[in-house]
This record gives sequence, structure tokens and C-alpha cells, in this order.
Amino acid sequence: MALGIIDNLTEQLTRLPGIGRKTAQRLAFFILSMPEGEAMAIADAITDVKKRAGFCRRCFNITDAELCSICADASRDHSQICVVEEPSNIMVLERSGFHRGTYHVLLGSLSPMDGVTPDRLKITELIARIREGGVREVILATNPTTRGEMTAQYIHEQLAPLGVSVSRIAYGLPMGGDIEFADEVTLRKSLEGRRQL
Repeated sequence: MALGIIDNLTEQLTRLPGIGRKTAQRLAFFILSMPEGEAMAIADAITDVKKRAGFCRRCFNITDAELCSICADASRDHSQICVVEEPSNIMVLERSGFHRGTYHVLLGSLSPMDGVTPDRLKITELIARIREGGVREVILATNPTTRGEMTAQYIHEQLAPLGVSVSRIAYGLPMGGDIEFADEVTLRKSLEGRRQL
């Protein structure tokens, strides 16, 4: 009987991205060996996030309030909006500690072949934020993929008539990377994005 519940937990854990059957099984046995309080804290955190998490009414970041903590922070530079594809992108950018402006989450990227057209993303809401006034720069931080590039180009075209400065994050070789192993597109983008020393 106990093996059945371990199999069930293993099966549920394989639903998580990047978790194969072996890893899920190891996690299931690890959870079984945890003190009950620690295991229940994980279960409670999952239940809590599913019940309380929603989208910020302004930027569409994940929050449990009307405005996320970044939009509600008066010390942030509200004249600068960094546009990202997913809420998880904000966490990565925040870890850098460099961006002190606000964000706007598109909740995806354009992919007409998959039915993801501009009306399915939060582009209209971004334009509305800019029309409210006070925004001087929009930084397009979509992924350096075909979909991300298409999305950035589309947004740039939509924002052009609004008189706001639009920039695109630079990309190319990572720190510690080796030119020998870089692909042609990455090298081209690195050269295009070069800056004066």
C-alpha cells in the first residue's frame, strides 16, 4: 500500500518541468524521510501560492495584492519600464540589482504559428501605461529567440508614435565564455552590440 502512495507522489512530481521519473522518485523518498513539519510546510506553500497568487493589475507580475511590491514601491523609477516575457524573468533581472525601474510582463511572446497573436499578450496594456504619461524609456528584454525578436520588433513599431525612448537589451557572449565555442549569430550580435571603451 505504501508503495502505491510513493508511486502517486512520484507521478505528480514528474509533472514539474525538468523532473524525470528517477529524479521524481528520489524526491518522493526524500520527502518521505523529511520531518513532517518540513514536508507540510512545502505542501502549505504550494496550496498558498495556488489560492492567493494573481497578477498585478499594472504590470502583470505575480502578486497576492492589487499591485506587486515593485509597482507599489515609490523609490523605484516609474519612468522606466522593462518589458519581459514571463514573471520569472523579473526575478532574474532583480537578482542583478541593476534595474531600478518597473516592469511589464507580456505573459508570453508572439508566435502566429501557435496562435499567439498580439491580442493574446499584454501589449495593449503596455501602450495604455505609456499613454497615461510619465514614462520616458521602455527597455525590451524579451528573449534572444526568433519569437522574442519578433515580439520586440512588434512592440517597437507600436511604441514609435508615442514619443517614448525604446531600447533593447544587449546580448552576445556571456562573461567567462569562450569565442571559440560561440555560434555565428551570437558572435554577430556581440559585434553589433559593441561599445566604446
